[in-house]
This record gives sequence, structure tokens and C-alpha cells, in this order.
Amino acid sequence: MDWGTELWDQYDIIEKHTQSGLELVEKYVKFVKERTEIEQNYAKQLRNLSKKYNLKRSSKDEPECRFSSYQSFLEILNEMNDYAGQRELIAENMMMSICIDLTKYLQELKQERKTYLMEAKKAQQSLESTYKQLDGSKKRFEREWREAERAAQYAEKTDQDINATKADVEKAKQQAHMRAHVAEECKNDYAAQLQKYNKEQNQFYFNDMPLIFNKLQDLDERRVRKLAQGYILFSDTEKHVMPIIGKCLEGITKAGTNVNERNDSVIVIEQNKSGFERPGDVEFEDYSQGINRASSDSSLGTPKGPMDLLGKNRSKNFWLFSKRSKKFTPERIMPTVTEDFAHLPPEQRRKRLQQKLEEICKELQKEVDQSEALGKMKDVYEKNPQMGDPASLASQISQTSQNIERLRGELNKYETWLAEAGGRGDTLRYKSHTFNNNGAHDVHSPDGAHSDESTPDPSQAIYAEFDDDFEDEELTAPIGKCTAMYNFPGASEGTISMQEGEVLAVVEEDKGDGWTRVRRNNGDEGYIPTSYVTISLNK
Repeated sequence: MDWGTELWDQYDIIEKHTQSGLELVEKYVKFVKERTEIEQNYAKQLRNLSKKYNLKRSSKDEPECRFSSYQSFLEILNEMNDYAGQRELIAENMMMSICIDLTKYLQELKQERKTYLMEAKKAQQSLESTYKQLDGSKKRFEREWREAERAAQYAEKTDQDINATKADVEKAKQQAHMRAHVAEECKNDYAAQLQKYNKEQNQFYFNDMPLIFNKLQDLDERRVRKLAQGYILFSDTEKHVMPIIGKCLEGITKAGTNVNERNDSVIVIEQNKSGFERPGDVEFEDYSQGINRASSDSSLGTPKGPMDLLGKNRSKNFWLFSKRSKKFTPERIMPTVTEDFAHLPPEQRRKRLQQKLEEICKELQKEVDQSEALGKMKDVYEKNPQMGDPASLASQISQTSQNIERLRGELNKYETWLAEAGGRGDTLRYKSHTFNNNGAHDVHSPDGAHSDESTPDPSQAIYAEFDDDFEDEELTAPIGKCTAMYNFPGASEGTISMQEGEVLAVVEEDKGDGWTRVRRNNGDEGYIPTSYVTISLNK
């Protein structure tokens, strides 16, 4: 069934229906736009919420951040941020695949509908014009026929009039004959116009308008089909991101299951354990025996309770729950922070000193590695001047040496404090090997003095295990392979020679100094210029 056959006389209805259909598309586009705005606002609010409750950089070093409950909360905030990104993606995809696409398609439909309506209007105007011509010829035929009848009646009357002359009778007959001829022509013209109109009317109602109506029907059906696709996309757009949203929600669930209350309790102990002993019994002071209070006090030289350990006033009782003073003073809340962490309880002081020593060792190791690299580079420059000027490295070598001496001083200082606090520093080791300004391989003691194997320096005891660790480190598994593109003599100490095309195992990546540590199958190791080889690391 089509509109051209069944709705041939419902032009106004078809025009109204197609207009209403286009308005529905516009309404749906507006609906989706408002939905995208809601999604965008929702995502923005979620991001702001996550940002609001997320810890600032300055707060990430707070003790509470080590708790699993805090870590899980941060993971939830990160997952919510990712979830907000998916809501933004939904809004973006809806805007692109529905709003923009439907808006463009709607403009095409409007233009197409306008063209069809213009064709219908032209056909209607053409038919109306033909009908006006038909009506005009009909009226002329009616008028001329009446005039011919009157002329015939007048000629007959004149012919019967005895007083009329022959000339009058002849004239009246001629007039009647002329009017009859004109009326006959008007009749023929009317018949021709009628035939023309009937033909055009038949063309209008059976061909032109049905064709236009069928085109409008096809347009409307395409509109409905496109709109239905838009309805489906409204759902599919969200379905496509559901797996990722599901992962975000799974991440939140995992964050909840990762909370470990027992570990959090252990962390509280580690962070706040003072190391003090519980207070002992208060001795009885028998004033009746004349015991001098001052001498009694002097007998309590060994700390027996937190009055001594915490620096409390001995005249006051020790309470687990301290009473807050109504008058706030910073000195009451926070003790003076000192470099040796003496303001902390013994256990916490040892931990902080240990952490500080580890930080210094890492920084010192970094400077030692830099010194080694600069020494190797200088040695290569001296033997191969075309590769660079050795003098250009002098300032860097000098600055690195100063940094090493400064860090060694700090290391000794904190080791002393740690020893005073009762801690152990035997786990703090670093590579003591470095290169002097001439590229020679030296061994430095922690205080910067040169020492050899025949005269061991006692101050190097803390690094005594380094050599064994270094040997173990050399036996680590390769991290990749490299192929030599050029010959390299490997004449300087610490380097290894190679021939073009030779394949070597990569043991240590380039740290930014232009050298890569490699190993042969026979176990020989050394450094080679990174630019001389092509490297393929294991995945």
C-alpha cells in the first residue's frame, strides 16, 4: 500500500504528517543533546569530587597514607576518575553518532521534502490554470450562444413583421448567421479546453500527485528508519563502554577487598612505637627516717618511667591520656625538630635515621655511577680525540667529586647518630669504586681518602660486603642482545673489545652516559659505546 493510491486526496494530511515527523527528529536530537549535557556535568562533578578528596602531593608522605584503607580509598578515587572519563566518552559518542549525524540528515530531509512540495504546488497551479482557461471558454460559449439565440429570434421576428423591409430582414438573418458561427467556434474552443483539462486532471490525480506522494512516503519511511537507528545508538553507545565501566566497578570492589585491618594495625605500631619501657613501681620514700629527698631523687638516676624518658616534670604524675591545655601554644603540640631526629622517641628516631641513610646511599650511589661514567668517557676521549674533548668533562667530574665528598660526610654523620640510637648500618652499602680525573680505577673510603688492599680502612667496614654483592650482580641474567655495527678496540679499563657483527649479551642498559654493559659467552664483561651497536631487549 502506498500513499499515492490510498491517500490521493489527502495532500494536507500528508504535508502535516511529514512535517510532524521532522519535528520529532528535531525533538529527539534536542533530547540527546540534553542527555549529553547531563553526562558531561555528571562526569565533571565526579572529577571534581575525586579531586576534592584526593590527597595533595604534600600530603602523600603523611603516615596515614601507608594504611591499606587509605590506599584503597585512593584507588576508589582513581577508579571514579576513570568512570567519569567513560561518562564523558558516552556524551561525546552520542553527540557525534546521534546529534550531529541526525541533524545533518534532518537538513537533507527538509530540503528534499521542500522540493517535493514545490513539485506538488507547481502541478496544482498548472491544473488550476487549465481550469481557469476551461471556465473562461465555457463562459464565452454560454454568452455567445445566448447572443446567437437572440439574433435568430430577432431575425425570425423581423421576417414575420409586415412592416419590415426586405433589407431589414436580410440584415437580421446575416446577423443571426454570424452570431451562430461565433457561438459554434466558442463551442469548439470550450470542447477543446474541456478535453485538455480532463487530460491534465487525469495526469494530476493518477500520475503526478501519486508519484509525489510516494516520494514523500519514501522520505518519511527513511526518516523513521534513521530515527530508529538513532534510538538503537542511544543504547549501544552506553553498552560499548559498559565493559570498561564494569572494570572500574571491579576495581572499586578490589580496593575494598584489599583492605587489611591487621596490616594497618601493624603499621600503626611501626609508626608510633616509642621504644620506652613501661614505668616501674614508685619507690616508697620514708620521711620518718630522715631520708633526704634530694638524695632520694638522686637515687633515681636510671630512668624508671616516662617521666624521665619523655622529659616530663617529675613533680607531675604520668598519664596515658594527656590533658589538653585550654591555651594553645605550638610548643605544646609539636616539639622542636632537629636534624638528628632527637625529638622523636628512640624507636621512631632509629627508623627515621635508617630511612635517611638509605636516601643518602641511593643518592651517593647515583653520584658514584655518574663518576664512573665520566671517567670512562674521559678515557675514551683521551684515546680517541675525534669522539670528544676530555677537557669538556672537567667541570662535571669536579662537581660530581664534590657531591660524593659531601654525601660521604653526611653518611658518616648519620651513621654516627644511628649508632648512638642503637641502630645497625650493616645493610647500607653502595659501590665504592669510582674513577679519578685521570680515568684510573680507584677505591674510595667513605671519608674520601684513598686506600689499597694492604692498608684496609676501618671506616670501610660498612661497605665490606659490597665486593661480594658486585660479583653477584655481574652474574645476573642478560636483559637482551646487541649486534656490533663497528669495531671497538676496548683499550681503556672497564671496556671490552668487539668486532663488527659480533653478538653480545646486554647485562645493563645505557644510563644516559652513552655506555652499555655487555657480556661474552666466555663470561668476559665490560662497557661498549651504545652508538656502536644495535640493541634488542627482552620483552
